[in-house]
Amino acid sequence: MTLLAHERYCDEIAHQVGALRAVVTSGADLAGTVPTCPDWSLEDLVRHVGRALRWTGLIVRTRAEEEVPLDRAPGAAGPAAPGDAAALDAWLAESGEVVVGALREAGPHARAWSWAGIDTAGFWARRMTHELVVHGADAVLAAGLPVRPVAPDVAADAVDEWLDIVRFVQRVLPGAAADDLRRPGSSIHLHATDTPAELNAEWLVELPDDGITWRRGHDKADVALRGPLTDVLLAFYGRLPLDSPGLDVLGDRELLELWLEKATFG
Repeated sequence: MTLLAHERYCDEIAHQVGALRAVVTSGADLAGTVPTCPDWSLEDLVRHVGRALRWTGLIVRTRAEEEVPLDRAPGAAGPAAPGDAAALDAWLAESGEVVVGALREAGPHARAWSWAGIDTAGFWARRMTHELVVHGADAVLAAGLPVRPVAPDVAADAVDEWLDIVRFVQRVLPGAAADDLRRPGSSIHLHATDTPAELNAEWLVELPDDGITWRRGHDKADVALRGPLTDVLLAFYGRLPLDSPGLDVLGDRELLELWLEKATFG
């Protein structure tokens, strides 16, 4: 697996923050429920993202050696009054500047505590990129706006990262829902239909007893999910229904539905 360049992640974070700001200022109902995160309103979602960006910025800027309480991140509380799109937009813009500035200054190899044991600023550049990609889609769906295609290199890396996270959860959180993704002999194939061959946007995911394994490439599996890469990514993350136009499920649909039920992180 090859990660994207650190500056590529930083650029994408800035781009995704801009896209989320566009949703905030689109006239969308900030109090409306996010269908893919039904416990949140759109404003709750935006505040969650902004807090995560500021917390990450603090961890990276201070070269944290251990976990830092969220409330220590300057400005993490966000605007005092709810429902103010202009104030929320300004706060989100500043949140993006905080984390991108910290990440660019640090570079990928600087020390920075992480929950995954990969204690580098590079870990956080990747994690915040994909946090924004997925929650940006949540916001667009909540606002009733069209889902925007994700840049192919970023979308493919987001699939890689999600598979790594699920395996991490299986390894370190006994009893988590992902523990049920142990089905020896079972396999899932993901196949993007709109990307150049050199991107190799296909994955084989296997579910043995000792935790999922995966690799890029084409192979037969018990079930295949095929479609445009952005749609495959968002469906695999549980953000788009499997019956969405352009997606095809071939084979053991119940196995893929099990993945969507059990592959959780929070």
